[in-house]
Amino acid sequence: MYPILHEWGGFLIRWTHVVAAIAWIGASFYFMHLDASLRAIPAIPTGKGGEAWEVHGGGFYQVRKYLVAPDRMPEHLIWHKWQSYSTWLSGFSLLCWVYYGQADLYLIDPAVRVITPMTGAAIGLGALALGWLIYDGLNRSPLANRPPLLAAAVFLTVVAFAYGFQQVFSGRAAMLHTGAVIATWMTGNVFFVIMPNQHKAIAELVAGRVPNPAWGKQAKNRSSHNNYLTLPVLFFMLSGHYPMAWSSPYSWSIVGLVVIAGGVVRHYFNVRNAGGGDRWWTWGVATACVAAAMAISVASSPGVRERVGLSAAAEPAPAPAISLAAAKVPPVDDAVMAVVGTRCAMCHAAEPLWPDLTSPPKGVLLDSPEHVARFAPAIRLQAVLTHAMPPNNITDMQPEERETLARWLAAR
Repeated sequence: MYPILHEWGGFLIRWTHVVAAIAWIGASFYFMHLDASLRAIPAIPTGKGGEAWEVHGGGFYQVRKYLVAPDRMPEHLIWHKWQSYSTWLSGFSLLCWVYYGQADLYLIDPAVRVITPMTGAAIGLGALALGWLIYDGLNRSPLANRPPLLAAAVFLTVVAFAYGFQQVFSGRAAMLHTGAVIATWMTGNVFFVIMPNQHKAIAELVAGRVPNPAWGKQAKNRSSHNNYLTLPVLFFMLSGHYPMAWSSPYSWSIVGLVVIAGGVVRHYFNVRNAGGGDRWWTWGVATACVAAAMAISVASSPGVRERVGLSAAAEPAPAPAISLAAAKVPPVDDAVMAVVGTRCAMCHAAEPLWPDLTSPPKGVLLDSPEHVARFAPAIRLQAVLTHAMPPNNITDMQPEERETLARWLAAR
């Protein structure tokens, strides 16, 4: 029962996370577009804000923005904060539920570094806090007045975290944690900067004083950062389903390329929406970055190299053996290996034999007793409890073979 509850729990948390993220990203894109569409009017001259008219859903909207504050406090004020908070809280819950709750399966790769689940969780949580302190410190330093240098510093910080995670976590967990660090920056911007500055502005307005314009400028800068980081974060969140993105020993460089690609695409739309024309060069840069990322993944995959006619890459150092005792499952007997070897391992191997596969699905290897032991919980869920694997039973796994797996797992 526990595996079913755990799977459903992860599904429901992920569903919540996606819904919240849609709301947050939609609001971010909308307000960036709205800001770019504002036009000065007599009541709000240039440099003080602007006005925009919109049509949607059969009605017309008149929207005004005041860079500092209006003359009086409105009776009804809509706050945009819980989209961000709910996205981060649900994402953090999912991180704990999947990667820390099943660290041996998703977080820790003994071929990278042998650590305990507690150590892995401590590293991950500590990195989220450290990442925010570094990012916030950069934004409060003199670099804040030199946007290109600040952008470069933030970019290098992202790549450094990606490289560091790759030294301790599985490839999948490393890229996911890189995205979690950036997502923490984004929600931190809302919680620690944007909302407090808006509260201070309101307090000044209620007191009959003019708010400090610097508060609004600082909040707008952090909001713009969130906008430019959105597309890379989405890539990192989705990457867990695509091993070609994170299975390379150079996936930290793929992270850097994705940050550039996502940033320049957002720049294209931000400039275009502001009436600055079409900066087509951004698409060239984005395409080049994605092509480079694909080339890196191809160069690191023995199976792909062979298929595209490249010479074999240098063999990686052998991974340390995984103790069956450490995996907390009974020894994998010949009958179990016979089932897995004939029904599963043609796909779940370092170099899959199944046509059109260039890497093992989700990075799951089932080509040795040690790997079968490590992924026993996934085998229980996918092949015994739900019969989801093999897909459409394409390798014709028989009921008695599933029973063999069930007896082995029941002996735990």
